[in-house]
Amino acid sequence: MEERVLTEEELAQLKLNLERLSVSGVESAYQVAYRDCRLTASHVPPAHAIQQLVCAWKILRKWKRRQTR
Repeated sequence: MEERVLTEEELAQLKLNLERLSVSGVESAYQVAYRDCRLTASHVPPAHAIQQLVCAWKILRKWKRRQTR
């Protein structure tokens, strides 16, 4: 079975959708992605879950940097 990877277009759409949310909305999306990315003995996280986690993290990080300037 081939692993699903988000395309560039899907990643761009995900970023747009996340940027439209409030900080708490993005934090919630991050928490869901974080839970989906947990590594256990029987579960290796799928690539698309890692992509979603990183996308949410980048947005939160960008917003945090703006606040500290």
